[in-house]
Order: sequence, then structure tokens, then C-alpha cells
Amino acid sequence: MADAITVEGLRKDYGGFEAVKGIDLSIREGEIFAFLGPNGAGKTTTIEILEGFRTATSGQVRVLGVDPAHPPLAWREKIGIVLQQSQVEKELTPREAVTMFAAYYQGPRLVDEVIELVGLADKANDRIGKLSGGQQRRLDLALALIGDPKLIFLDEPTTGFDPSARRESWEMIDNLRSIGCTVMLTTHYMDEAQQLSDRIAVIADGRIVARGTAAELGQQVQARPTISWRGATVPTLSDRVAVRADEGHVRVETTEDDLVGVVREITDWATDHDDSLHGFEITRPDLEQTYLRLIEAGFASPDEVAS
Repeated sequence: MADAITVEGLRKDYGGFEAVKGIDLSIREGEIFAFLGPNGAGKTTTIEILEGFRTATSGQVRVLGVDPAHPPLAWREKIGIVLQQSQVEKELTPREAVTMFAAYYQGPRLVDEVIELVGLADKANDRIGKLSGGQQRRLDLALALIGDPKLIFLDEPTTGFDPSARRESWEMIDNLRSIGCTVMLTTHYMDEAQQLSDRIAVIADGRIVARGTAAELGQQVQARPTISWRGATVPTLSDRVAVRADEGHVRVETTEDDLVGVVREITDWATDHDDSLHGFEITRPDLEQTYLRLIEAGFASPDEVAS
């Protein structure tokens, strides 16, 4: 599978301040790629270079095979951008707005097809000013899709959404795979990145500190499952596990890959000591925990997770 985006040694300097410090990045065609990092990490600068709105100080950048610093008009038509905030004339209807944007492109998708794709068919003739926040966000995506882009940049697509609207938006974004779009997603919601992305890159202090799937990132920081239950009695287990009591809960952490063996050891102890293990639970580390550990660690060397 070819790469939609290739970055080698990208640097961006602002009058002596180096915002991006020699990053390498590749995004495959057809994947949803999450680009994560704290504010000030260099994430926005990198995205704007990829979109063609800023120029790199040095390094090689190819987006759909083109240097975005010198793009032909045809390249612009292959890129869709959904900003965190946008303004569309509130007196228009979604159909009118999408039809107007379609006129900007030489080979747009069908208006009704795009409206259906983003789930606005039943609101197509309502005034935009009367749409909910989630529905207006769907319209933003429709306007990015009407030109039939090969690559879409999604910036914080569900900020401020209620849980139901977020889930609906996730389904909509996930469906972009079905029309062959590559998606570069930025978000501060780790559950969103974990739910949607095929792969993830984390940037901190201008450097890529980790990349891979959510599971691979967890392996990099040695994030392991935690086994817990309600109780005050601390069991005596083998040296391969760490056991501690914390506010009425017993927690067991292990670096062992054989989680079944650890669970068997705990249940054998419980049987011998007539402990019912109330509230027994296995909690696997999520992407948010992994992300925080990556950022806090402040890796200065290139990541060890294969891209």
C-alpha cells in the first residue's frame, strides 16, 4: 500500500525557536491516522505544513506525491480540511451550502450522495442556523467531502459534543474508509483516537516520541493490566506480581504475559482462604494512560515502536 503522506527530517524554525525538530512520518493510503500531542508540541505547525499553509525550514514533505509548499491547483482538490471551528451562512440550507461548494470543484461528488453519507438527509432543507452542534459538524464534513478528496484533515471533530453525538460522529468518520479516504485526525480525546485510528503518532517538544497502534504504544511504556477486587486481606503470591491494598481494594500488577496464570494463582489463593473476591475485575490500560506516560517521560530519542 502506498503512502498518502511522507515526511523526512521535517524542521520548522520561528526566529530561533525550533517548533518541529526533525520528525519522520508516514501515513498509508486509506488509513485513519491519529496525530496526538499536548498544546505547544508542534502538532499544529506540522499539520499546517502538510496542508500547505506553512513552509518547512528543512526536510522533505510529500502529500499525495506533491510538495505542499508548491502545490498545483489539482492537488488542492484532492485535500479536504475540517477545521475545529468554521462558519457557514446560517440562512442557507445544508443542500444549498453543499451545492455552492460543489461549484468550486471540477469533479465533485453528487450533492445528495454526500448529504446522505454524513447523515443529514432528513435535515437537508432546514436552515443551518437551526441545526444542532453535531449536525453542523456533519455539514462541515460534507463541505470537505464534496470535492471527492483523497485525504482529509480532521481537527478536533467532536469538541463539545454530548456522548451520543460523539458516537454518531465516530461512526460517520469510520465510514470514510468505505469511500477510500485517508484521514489525519487530531484530537485531545484519547478514547476517540483509540476507537477510530489504525495507527497513532505522539509528538512532544517538537519530536515524534512514539508511533504505532494503541496496543504497540502500550507495549512501549510497558503498560500492563491491573487485577483488582474489594477486600482488605493482602494475598501472598509469587514474586512475578506486585500486590497492594488501596482504599478497600486489593490490586495486583504484573509484567507477565501469562495473565491466565496470574488469575489462576489468585483464584487458588482465594479458594484456600475462603475469599470470594468481591468485585473481581481486570482493567486493561487505555490509550489515555499510555499517552500520559509517553508525554511525562519526555523521550528525547527516536521512538522504538516500528512504524
